[in-house]
Amino acid sequence: MSEQNKTLVRRVIEDVYNQGNLAVADELAASELVIHLTSQEIRGREGATQYVAALRAAFPDLHMTIEDQIAEGDRVVTRWTARGTHMGEFQGIPPTGKQVRVAGTDIDRIAGSKVVECWSHVDDLGMMQQLGAIPAA
Repeated sequence: MSEQNKTLVRRVIEDVYNQGNLAVADELAASELVIHLTSQEIRGREGATQYVAALRAAFPDLHMTIEDQIAEGDRVVTRWTARGTHMGEFQGIPPTGKQVRVAGTDIDRIAGSKVVECWSHVDDLGMMQQLGAIPAA
């Protein structure tokens, strides 16, 4: 089961985030999906697809690379690196044309062969510094 769960999460990253294929979200995410971010909570599959669409609008060349993945029981932990060029508005910041590299870790809970919950920890401060929205230390 752990390998199947890892494959499911890899498909979310590859198909939804990297390729922007939001239609497969119906297959991979539960309708009651909850994503816990540091600054907000996203509820429902529709909310999740809107979130990804906004990310891809801001960073159209968004590409996430899986660095490590561990699975046990109904949980999958994925350490990833995302790269992209800021070409659209992001969190009120107009496009800068800057390339960013952001690290993060997700813990996904799987039930019924779908992602039902995700705890996501992202280096938001580092991203804002790279975009020039916050001065670098």
